[in-house]
Amino acid sequence: MRELSDAAYERVEDARIVLETLGMDAERSNERSALVLLALLCLAPSQSWAEAGNPMLGTRAIMDFIRDEYEKNYAPNSRETLRRFTLHQFVEAQLVVQNPDEPRRPVNSPKWNYQVTAEALDVLRQYGTDDWSSAVDQYLADLPGLKARYAAAREMNRIPLKLPDGSKFTLTPGGQNVLLKAMIEDFCQRFTPGGQVLYIGDAGDKWALFERDTLASLNVEVNEHGKMPDLVVYLPDRNWLVLLEAASSHGPVDSKRQSELADLFEASTAGLVYVSCFPDRAEFRKYVDKVAWESEIWCADHPTHMIHYNGERFLGPYE
Repeated sequence: MRELSDAAYERVEDARIVLETLGMDAERSNERSALVLLALLCLAPSQSWAEAGNPMLGTRAIMDFIRDEYEKNYAPNSRETLRRFTLHQFVEAQLVVQNPDEPRRPVNSPKWNYQVTAEALDVLRQYGTDDWSSAVDQYLADLPGLKARYAAAREMNRIPLKLPDGSKFTLTPGGQNVLLKAMIEDFCQRFTPGGQVLYIGDAGDKWALFERDTLASLNVEVNEHGKMPDLVVYLPDRNWLVLLEAASSHGPVDSKRQSELADLFEASTAGLVYVSCFPDRAEFRKYVDKVAWESEIWCADHPTHMIHYNGERFLGPYE
């Protein structure tokens, strides 16, 4: 990979110093993170820090800027590295916000973007001036309040729902979570009364709710790499585990997925029931020939009915 030019190297070193001064650790102040920050600021090697901006950029645009202005060409599969090991931490540090134009944007949207906060931008524009140190001190002093304010704004955009036991819960906005809310509040009320929700796979948090001990009591041990269904409900009176997939984004329980789930829950002392959930019948029609036999179909637009795919019983496990 091509080395940085002298001007680019100097600007990257400045960005690393900036990140260290703002309290970032070694991983978040390395060359990659420095380049990401410069891209978010649209700051080319020839520009001064006073010219920094804060446009909304997706990971593709960030990588394009780094390539065009700093001649550092990251492979397309590097996007996840940038997201997981730099941008995620920038967001946690309140240096960057996600989707300020549409906070409810689904996590899998191609329009997902990042923007340096206005407060951070004001400070970064002071780098290299006599006011830099005092600006940083004031910013760091104000940061706890800023974090609380932005956290409150994020919380307002979450999807509220009520679990079968009456307790309240929230999901990150967008994506399959709109359907997941319907599965929890509508499907469970009608078809698994008295059931206990043991797992919710939030689109923004895979382990949003995970009753590990209860699952362990049913001889189900799941590691972090196990591909869980979107929702797991336990019916203690029947000793059933109902495994539900939100088919709006990942597709239904087809024969391959049914086999994966059977392997994941093979030691379970409870019987397994497979349910594919769709937002409406139009979406279901796209997958009508893909759904596994001996499973169930539920469409949120007709919540009082289910479709049974063959087998000798309706809504029950097969030994």
